[in-house]
Amino acid sequence: MELNLRPAEECTFDAVSLGEVMLRLDPGEGRIRTARSFRAWEGGGEYNVVRGLRRCFGLKTAVLTAFADNEVGKLMEDFILQGGVDTSLICWKKTDGIGRLCRNGINFTERGFGIRGAVGCSDRANTAISQATPEDFDFDYIFKNKSDGGLGVRWLHTGGIYAALSEQSCETVLAAIKTAKKYGTIVSYDLNYRPSMWSAIGGLEKAQEVNKEIAKYVDVMIGNEEDFTACLGFQIEGNDENLKSLNIEGYKKMINEAVKTYPNFKAVATTLRTVKTATVNDWSALCWAGGEIYKAKQYDGLEIMDRVGGGDSFASGLIYGLMTTGDAETAVNYGAAHGALAMTTPGDTTMASKKEVEAIMGGAGARVQR
Repeated sequence: MELNLRPAEECTFDAVSLGEVMLRLDPGEGRIRTARSFRAWEGGGEYNVVRGLRRCFGLKTAVLTAFADNEVGKLMEDFILQGGVDTSLICWKKTDGIGRLCRNGINFTERGFGIRGAVGCSDRANTAISQATPEDFDFDYIFKNKSDGGLGVRWLHTGGIYAALSEQSCETVLAAIKTAKKYGTIVSYDLNYRPSMWSAIGGLEKAQEVNKEIAKYVDVMIGNEEDFTACLGFQIEGNDENLKSLNIEGYKKMINEAVKTYPNFKAVATTLRTVKTATVNDWSALCWAGGEIYKAKQYDGLEIMDRVGGGDSFASGLIYGLMTTGDAETAVNYGAAHGALAMTTPGDTTMASKKEVEAIMGGAGARVQR
């Protein structure tokens, strides 16, 4: 497939993300409601992707986000720096002592086990990034070529979680992707539908209004069947709660309808997940490109330590594969293997290496390595 990526020598960054990064507080094996201590991580649907591209795959990445300028914001910056992601594009917003002006988002997440599913409880209203406007980021400078006095970005990734944060974030994401497209940057978007987030700004109707407009500018669209149905209005035939990750032919028909409606899509990808228990899932993925649909290797009975961020790690593997090989079948297998590995470790973000991902793609087992 031909993505027409911008020349690397004209771009400071291989990829940047636009979205919220939250402080994740994790009770480990326990529960939020009874915890007496939490482990702190950083995480966010859009950020996790460029963090994976940097940490696992070695690409040059940066994050477009905003933090309240206080000690928690500095903690978040330190986490991001530890992941190797460039922080120079972060917008620091003035705040007061109790978060009336703006604040930093917090996400409590418990992992689940067996018959007890994972649980998330976020606290993210009035955050700095939800208030950010296009004027807080010089998008023209960020996306134009280095030779023209800009930074240059080959790939922009953003998503529906950020778009749903506020009425303002809807406008900011559209401004970013329109500017990115003006300068030839490839845009990927993960629909990531969260009904609880859209409910405060217009619900399903608003979600479709915003996402249908965003879709016109997207090169690589990512989402599961609920995302495509809720955000873009496409239906999967025979859709049923018990068939979510089994009705592969239905997925294929839905993707074909989507690319007819949005001929700008160069690739469309979705994860396939059958939840047997919180700690055992069947896992795979599909990717459409060039009129063909490719299915990744199937990981049946995948044992999961922490499922949060698995889809984001799929996206980073997919993007890496598309950027470096241009082959959709190889890319979807990078994504599925990386997502699978990411769910074997705690936290939102990957702890895998490219070597491990490629070994899993090649059929490596779980024997001890010495």
